[in-house]
Amino acid sequence: MKVLKLMSLAVLALLALACPAFAQQGTSTSYAFTGPAVGAGIGAGLTILGAGLGFGKIGASALESMARQPEVADKVRAAMIVIAALLEGATFFSLIVCIIASARSGIAL
Repeated sequence: MKVLKLMSLAVLALLALACPAFAQQGTSTSYAFTGPAVGAGIGAGLTILGAGLGFGKIGASALESMARQPEVADKVRAAMIVIAALLEGATFFSLIVCIIASARSGIAL
């Protein structure tokens, strides 16, 4: 419930701060709110959000398992580093795709 309240507050703040941008006169070269640019921005945001949640889950699970069985802490730490590296690689790939999509729309992130 706390997360839902926080997310709704963030969306409200985003909409309140975006009002001046929506009120400006558009020009023929304004690509800021076109489909690919908006999709790239949302995709980049979701990528970072998912990566943050993934890293948090990896760290929490690894620390819990190390606390339960301290004798296997080295094996758990090694597995955690490998999994975190794979997650980071997937995150970078997704961000590159979002940057390429925004570049094709005419605006850079």
